[in-house]
Amino acid sequence: MKKVLILLSAVCLISLTSCKQNAAAKIDASNVTAAAERDAKSDKLPVITFDKKEHDFGQIVSGTPQETVFTYTNTGEAPLVITDIKSTCGCTVPKDWSREPLAVGASDKFTVKFNGKGANKTSKVINITANTASGKESVKISAFITPDPNAAAKGANTNLGPVIK
Repeated sequence: MKKVLILLSAVCLISLTSCKQNAAAKIDASNVTAAAERDAKSDKLPVITFDKKEHDFGQIVSGTPQETVFTYTNTGEAPLVITDIKSTCGCTVPKDWSREPLAVGASDKFTVKFNGKGANKTSKVINITANTASGKESVKISAFITPDPNAAAKGANTNLGPVIK
């Protein structure tokens, strides 16, 4: 056991004394300047501002497709990049959004299609993934869905074939 302890002590002593180089001497001043400039720029982030954060379709008949457009502007200090737009369910589909960087002060838009199916008050959230400070933004659609008055008549008129007596 003594031999192991002596060997371990010797290894530690050699490793500590072999690193006599001054680490501060290895720092290149140009790298420090470049890193400071990069860090200063990283404080500047894009900010996404919507013309509306929520759209209410009002009262609609069940199964009537709806569509709205959300317009947004980059009010931040860096280009805005939207990497993904997703809905909380398959009945709401965001589309037509640009994956290209949006310059500061520029505006763009995306469309949200809703299939109109459901009952009573319905709300859906659309999540936007972007390079903003929070990384996630959201908008919302809502509607009050009434039953289709023709649905009962359509269901009653199902033709099962000829009646055989």
